[in-house]
Amino acid sequence: MRSTTKMMEDRDLLLGKNVSTFYDDPVHFVKGSGVWLWDAEGRKYLDCYNNVPHVGHCNERVVEAISRQANTLNIHTRYLHDGILDYVEKLTATTASSLDTAILTCTGSEANDIALRMAEAMTGKRGIIATDATYHGNTSLVSQLSKSNVPTVGFGLSQFFRFVEAPDSYRRPDPDGILFANSVTTQIAALEEDGTGFAALVVCPYFLNEGFPNNADGWLRPAADIVRKAGGLLICDEVQSGFGRTGTHFWAHEKMGVVPDVMTLGKPMANGHPVGGVIARGDIVSEFRKGYRYFNTFGGNPVSCAAAMAVLDEIEAENLVANAKKTGDYARQRLKALQAKYDIIGDVRGSGLIFGAEMVLDKTAKEPASAFTDGIINAMRHRGIILSKLGRHKNTLKIRPPMPFSKANADLLFDTLDDVLNKSLNML
Repeated sequence: MRSTTKMMEDRDLLLGKNVSTFYDDPVHFVKGSGVWLWDAEGRKYLDCYNNVPHVGHCNERVVEAISRQANTLNIHTRYLHDGILDYVEKLTATTASSLDTAILTCTGSEANDIALRMAEAMTGKRGIIATDATYHGNTSLVSQLSKSNVPTVGFGLSQFFRFVEAPDSYRRPDPDGILFANSVTTQIAALEEDGTGFAALVVCPYFLNEGFPNNADGWLRPAADIVRKAGGLLICDEVQSGFGRTGTHFWAHEKMGVVPDVMTLGKPMANGHPVGGVIARGDIVSEFRKGYRYFNTFGGNPVSCAAAMAVLDEIEAENLVANAKKTGDYARQRLKALQAKYDIIGDVRGSGLIFGAEMVLDKTAKEPASAFTDGIINAMRHRGIILSKLGRHKNTLKIRPPMPFSKANADLLFDTLDDVLNKSLNML
């Protein structure tokens, strides 16, 4: 087995320079189970970050489903197989009745790429609006949606994209979503005025990359109304926020009071097996297929569908949405207790198993403590706790564990965080 130094050297040689890693001292994982990970030295870590193993690392139900199907048949969808039909039938049963048709892909990036092309097919226009602190994937098309990680090369598509300021309940309160909706109105007008035309607004309904602001239930309705009035589509990217993670609803768009025209899925869909998808109204999918001869060799294959079905079965069998609510409520109580103890914690927010704290140098000025936050994350890694940061200022702890995460796990997390904060602040 390679040493960490040798592994980093070989990554540069074999994968190319600038392949990102987490932490100042990268961690080499070799095993996972439930909410736990083990490194090459046998050290155990509590995973408070990874939503890809949605129902737990190496979940027995998912592993068995993959193994059984891989031992039976794996083929593409130009041949008939029941698995894709059974899965899409069960998946769409979790959504509003209008979201009745699906296309399966391998990644969320592919799903978002398709969603943008659906918007053009339906409207005949190309103008897309997104928030200015988000991420929706890495194809040539959807990579243009990022303003925080702007591509320096590409096909010159930026003229089709407009951005609105991401919501920030801590610094710029917008309790009913009207300010956000007004910003969308302004950008729609700009797209129409320059001849591009308006096709769609694409958002993560819980704004996870933006720092998951404390937006009230129903917050997206004003913006959705404006989008529909202008003849555009509402695309909700549920790659991070879906499958019960908020604890209150199966999909975050339900929590935000809207039904999208198109919903995109990815990361946690099959617990690490590469599955993504688009769910939309049947007429939108039909219009898309008229304009694009779309086929995905691996999208919707029997093994992927078996893995994805096992995830839905596990969520239901283990009552994981209710667990997200119960554990998440408890976790925020623990975080608020730390907020009362440490002035460095300016804000606590989240829902279900999405929660975190924004670190600030001064609670009045709300000056981001970005470097301090980075130090905390690295210190927690050395204490056996895996988490990350996000938001415009990269000063918000991002805690998004697998769905079986328990109150006991939360206690370990926050007892450790308490100690790390105490020691870090004493060193300032």
